[in-house]
Amino acid sequence: MILNFLTDLKKLQKFDQPLDISPYAKMMGFRLIRQDGILTTVMKYHSDLIGTPFPQALHGGTIASLMEMAAIMELVWDRDIVHIPKTVDATIDYLRSGKPVDSYARAKIFRKGRRFATLHAEAWQSDPEKPIASSMLHFQLIE
Repeated sequence: MILNFLTDLKKLQKFDQPLDISPYAKMMGFRLIRQDGILTTVMKYHSDLIGTPFPQALHGGTIASLMEMAAIMELVWDRDIVHIPKTVDATIDYLRSGKPVDSYARAKIFRKGRRFATLHAEAWQSDPEKPIASSMLHFQLIE
């Protein structure tokens, strides 16, 4: 399913596509954007993402989930793998509070082998130079 989804997108230089590869991704409001050859995962804001009502701030788990999805999409995009890789470990650094607006994340592959891959992801809102969180993620590539 994910391979079919990405095969069509790889033919396009630029796109903004809902990330409906799973019920969870759909519920979270994830989108996949590609501009200038850069893959970005977007989490559209909706009120269910709020973790703290006063002052309003995104739940930390939603930010972590956004970065994990960005890492998975980068890995699948780069490797042409058929299944979603299994998350082995994720270390999240929360740098500032997430405001109730759309959030963005990008991931970069640090190391990829036959069985495991290590990626770094950052999430931001209005300015990529001011991340709200960063993470280091490890994935198992084989089932």
